[in-house]
Amino acid sequence: MNPYEPQVVDVIQNIEETPTIYTLRLRFRDKARQQAYRFAPGQFNMLYLYGVGEIPISIVSDPADEFVIDHTIRSVGRVTKAMSKLKAGDQIGLRGPFGRGWPLQHALGKDVILVTGGLGCAPVVSVIRYVIRRRDLFGRLVIMQGVKHADDLIWRDQYEQWETLHDTQVILAASEQPSAQWPWHSGHVTDLMHTAVFNPNNAIAMMCGPEAMMNAAIDPLLREGLNEHDLWLSMERNMHCAIGLCGHCQYGANFICKQGPVFPFAEIKTLFGEKGF
Repeated sequence: MNPYEPQVVDVIQNIEETPTIYTLRLRFRDKARQQAYRFAPGQFNMLYLYGVGEIPISIVSDPADEFVIDHTIRSVGRVTKAMSKLKAGDQIGLRGPFGRGWPLQHALGKDVILVTGGLGCAPVVSVIRYVIRRRDLFGRLVIMQGVKHADDLIWRDQYEQWETLHDTQVILAASEQPSAQWPWHSGHVTDLMHTAVFNPNNAIAMMCGPEAMMNAAIDPLLREGLNEHDLWLSMERNMHCAIGLCGHCQYGANFICKQGPVFPFAEIKTLFGEKGF
């Protein structure tokens, strides 16, 4: 596909996850393009609402799903608020996929630890679905998700379902005044790193969310014995073009849209956490 030209996709469904978060289920109008479309978990698309604007959004589908492409979006700006009003049958433009995804081939046979915060869970949901669908190819699955408010937890039913799966641990936390009905931890999910059960000699960690949260999780994982080459981060920046031309997402010598958004910690550790980068 031409990376500069949005292709027409149909809105199959607009699913309200919370009052401010929704999932757009999309499908290419051209059946041949839909069948040819391929992506890796962790990659993103540029979604274009005609006459309004374009935004980068992570793909949350499993790559094996040949029929729809899902994107979970928080309604915060002009474009995302306009997209939240889309209905089945509406059309938007799609460019992609772009960027480097999660190292799932490198994760084969290993315990997989996923640490996410806020809507940062979206880029790793496709990893969860990927691992669960191919469960015998991976070791133990540890899912750690932190939110600010209890109501920010989307896919609550799915987390409860994942918690029942064999060799799977789910750790959830809300940092600000969760209600009495909140059955999980009150506080930061990074305070619970010591409760994650995995083999540090044969494990890989993937993180996404606020950089302060990821930074707080790195040291405990390294102290547990996880190799820094097995620690991967999904970085967020203001991406406009998705092809490394506009420079808005420059991160040191890299561009998040091209060399990222997923990076091994060893590759960016001299920049990570540094003010201005």
